[in-house]
Formats: sequence, structure tokens, C-alpha cells
Amino acid sequence: MSAGDSSAATATNFIRNIVDADLAAGKHVQRRWSGKPGLAAQQLAGPLDPAKIRTRFPPEPNGYLHFGHAKSICLNFGLARDYAGRCHLRFDDTNPEKEEKEYVDSIVDAVRWLGFSWSDDKENNLYYASDYFDWMFACAEYLIEAGLAYVDSQSADEMRANRGTLTEPGKDSPYRSRSVEENRALFHRMRDGEFPDGAHILRAKIDMASPNINLRDPAIYRIRHATHHNTGDKWCVYPMYTFAHPIEDALENITHSICTLEFEDQRPFYDWLLDHLAEGGLLQRPVPQQIEFSRLNLTYVVLSKRKLIQLVEEKHVSGWDDPRMPTLVGARRRGYTPEGFHLFAERIGVSKADSLIDYVLFEDAMREVLNESAERRVAVLAPLKLIIDNYPAGQSEECVVHNHPFKPELGTRVMPFSRELWIEREDFMEEPSKGYRRLFPGNMARLRHGYVVKCIGCDKDASGNVTAVHCEYLPDTKSGTPGADSVKVKGNLHWVSVEHAYPAEVRLYDRLFASPSPGSGDRNFLDDLNPDSVKLITAQLEPALKAAKPEERFQFERHGYFVADRFDSKDGSPVFNRTVTLKDSWGKGAK
Repeated sequence: MSAGDSSAATATNFIRNIVDADLAAGKHVQRRWSGKPGLAAQQLAGPLDPAKIRTRFPPEPNGYLHFGHAKSICLNFGLARDYAGRCHLRFDDTNPEKEEKEYVDSIVDAVRWLGFSWSDDKENNLYYASDYFDWMFACAEYLIEAGLAYVDSQSADEMRANRGTLTEPGKDSPYRSRSVEENRALFHRMRDGEFPDGAHILRAKIDMASPNINLRDPAIYRIRHATHHNTGDKWCVYPMYTFAHPIEDALENITHSICTLEFEDQRPFYDWLLDHLAEGGLLQRPVPQQIEFSRLNLTYVVLSKRKLIQLVEEKHVSGWDDPRMPTLVGARRRGYTPEGFHLFAERIGVSKADSLIDYVLFEDAMREVLNESAERRVAVLAPLKLIIDNYPAGQSEECVVHNHPFKPELGTRVMPFSRELWIEREDFMEEPSKGYRRLFPGNMARLRHGYVVKCIGCDKDASGNVTAVHCEYLPDTKSGTPGADSVKVKGNLHWVSVEHAYPAEVRLYDRLFASPSPGSGDRNFLDDLNPDSVKLITAQLEPALKAAKPEERFQFERHGYFVADRFDSKDGSPVFNRTVTLKDSWGKGAK
């Protein structure tokens, strides 16, 4: 279950304070665990639960996970890790019409990629809510027998009209007074497929005058004649999410059920349901406790599933794994790191207050991790040929270069040096601007790891465009030799040997949206798409990069952090994606 250093000091927050208080009070020490989910009788026959706490990450498998899910994953798995507990991965697959195996597989991969596990040599806590349908049906039957649920035969429009408003109480359904026997019979006939979709619905019997609309006899079971990805055609009645979710938590012995703030109004029903089912002996006490925290809101990002689907279906992006998408499959392809997500989640913390997090904080977390881990390489993104006129034609020599300036243990590599080099086009100006320190006629600069050169002119084409720069080198000034400091220069240039470099496709990714609040006000969020969110170029790379493996990350010196694309890179021919620039280029409101 480990991810990151669990011994590192962890900032406290209100959720950890709750957990600390529960542990200090011994709230959960008498819980029993049979080794798998089940009703109270099964659990009580088992030994004491070895896990001090149990949390869960319960995605519905109807889409790809995004940055907001990463925050929840780090929170739930991190709590279980830090408190000697267990975190379950549960697929909340109670809706047969929206869920697909493709999404199940992608979610498993994403959680693993982030560095977390739901299993060890003692437990495997990967679960499907659909495996609990028999128990959920039994819980619904208990509520009917206890007079706490009834079958309503109103139409959806009638139910809506009778529900009331925030200021007006609802009205009792004319079917609310059905007898236990009639409700039981109707519910079984619903299960047996005798009625079409929408003909009846099972509702909890609570209080139609409650100021909390969620307690006005909420629906708990509906008819859906649809094939389920896991249970096939066994069922044609399915539990509503608000009914299924608390039962799932209880069946799995979850102690702290952590969810986002939009479920806060549902907590009274969560508690009502579990208390009644525990009172009836179906569920073990203490029942799970629901705790809400604010969801992730990032500038320059949309996390709405509807909007993400629109981006994909209308082909504004290449797919769910487009490196500009805020999905975890996109993040992985972009070159973002699991460690960067952990650091970001730790820094933003958890709270009850909704807030908008600046995307710079996310990028800074990624930069910090990549700066530590990524080996350095040289790539020339806008190549201009530099010719050293007094260097022998056909000759080459080796320059020894450190792979990481702060990690000598990562060793060195060799960069070949020759008469003709590629340099960045911005490193030469025929008529230099004030303060310009790189190459211009008459000026000297150092070729990093190589020699000091003096610019003597340039070649141009018929349109006046510079096609090559001419220099002369000072033979006694090679880096690492006694004469290296004999000539003082202010400019320091990156380069690759024309003879030894190889051209490669490089994708310069940037933020997908140009506005910090896409679609705010009355704007269509698509109007805020950044037209420069990706640029495809052919760059000249140092020969060592030819051996880069898919998902291998590097800092291209001066340019930023790049990753070999996990799908398009081939042996000996990697394609690189820019993960993030070396510094924030949006800090002043412009790229």
C-alpha cells in the first residue's frame, strides 16, 4: 500500500483530527472482520479487525479518472497507510446503463500508477458494488417489513410536483399508506420483471415535510431492464446510489467514508439508513461515518465529466489520453509523475472550504519532483547551424557531461563535438539588442562543455534569412582543462553536433485553456481553448536521447522537462512530449 515516504511528517487536517479522536476513544477496536464484505452475522463471526481504520476509493466505472480523483486517491490511501489501516478500491457499478469494462481497467491502472495498492499478502480489497446486490435487496426488504419503505406508483412528474420546494413541504404520495404485504408483493414483482421501467419505484418512508429535501422519502430502488456488465440479466431492479453507497461502506467495514462536499446534504439519509439497518441486526456497529471535504478546483482546467466528454467527442483533443487533458491517463502521457501528484495533494491539503487552486502550484510540484529525478540532456528545438571555420573538417572529439548536476552517482555521458553544430536560433543576433550576451559578430561565448568561440559572421539566403553562423574557436579553452578560465565570457550556449545529432518529433504542450476560468460568466468554455496548446516541431537531439525508453523523463537543458511518449516512441526513435517548462511562463498573465 506504500507510496512515497510514510515516515515523513504529514500535515494535520480536520479529517486526521477526527481519525485521531476516534482512535483515542477506541471507537473501532471491537469491530470484527470476516476477511471479506458481508452482513453483521458474517462479520461478527470473524476475528477482531486487524486494520485500525478502513477507508475506500469508490469510483463509478463510467469514465476516466481526472486530477480531482487523484486528490481523493492520495487522501484515502494515504490515511490508511499512515494509520495502519486498509483502503479498499470499490467499483460503484450500480448503474447498468453507463458502466464499461474499459473504465474499470483504466481505473485499476491509474490507482496503481499513482503508487497505491489495495492488496498485500493478507488481504485483497478490490470490490464491486454489484456483488452486493443480494444483500442490498435484503436491506430493502427489511425496510419494507419495518414499515420504513413503500412502493410508489406515481409518475416521475407527479413525484416531482409533490416533492415540494426549499420553502414548501412536500405532499405524501397516495401510495404511502400501502400495507407491508402489498409493498412486499409489489417489490418482488418488480424484481421478477413484471413491470416496465418507471412503472413503480421503492422509496424510503421518512418525512415529506423535512426541511432537507433529501429526506423527503428518497427513492432507493428503480426498475431498469438493462444488462449489467457484471451481473448480466440477473436483475431488473437496481439500487439508487444514495441507498447503495452507505450499505457498501458498512458491508466492507469502512470506518471513515470520505467524500466531497456535494454529498453533505445526503449525510442525514446516510446516517438514517445505516442506523435503521444496524438496529435491525443487518449491519455491524459502529456504522461508518461520512466525512466531507472540498473537491479540487484548478485554474485553467475543467473537470466536469460532461465537458471532458464534449472535448473528446468533438475532437478538440485527440482522446482521453491527450496530454493536455486533466485525466490521469493524459497526465501520465504528458510526463507528470505520481510523486508530483503526492506532493501537490500534500501541499493543498484538505478542508471544508471550497477554493480555487492556482495551476502554478500543480506545475511547481511537478517541477520540484522532476528537478530531483530527471537526468539532463541537450535538445536544440529551433536549430541554426554553427560552423567553426578553424576546427579541422572531419575531426570530432568527446566532451564528458554529467547526467545530473546534483547527483554525481548518476554518472556521466559523452557528447561528441565537431566542426558543425546545431545551436538555438535565438542564440544569434546579427544586430544584438541591449544586454544580449550570446553570439553576434565580434562577440565571444562559451559552447557549454566545449570551447570558447568568437563569432565572425553569418550566411543568409536570398530573402535575408540567416542560414548559418560562422565562428572561430580558441583551442586552449575547452571546459575541464587548465585553460578553460583563461578567457572570460558571459554567454553560455547549448549545442549538438550536426554529424551525430538526430532529428526527432517533439510536441510542445501547454495549457489547454487560455483563461483561468474556462466558460465563466456567459461564455462557452470552448471559446477559451488555447490555440497554442500544442506545437509540433522537429528538433535536433543529442545522440544519447536516441536510446530513451517510453515514459523515460529528462530535463532538456534550458527548455523544460520532457518525456518519451509511452505509445508513439519506438526503439531507437522516441517521440518527446513537453511536460512542463523550467519556470512558470503564465505568471504575468501571458505566455
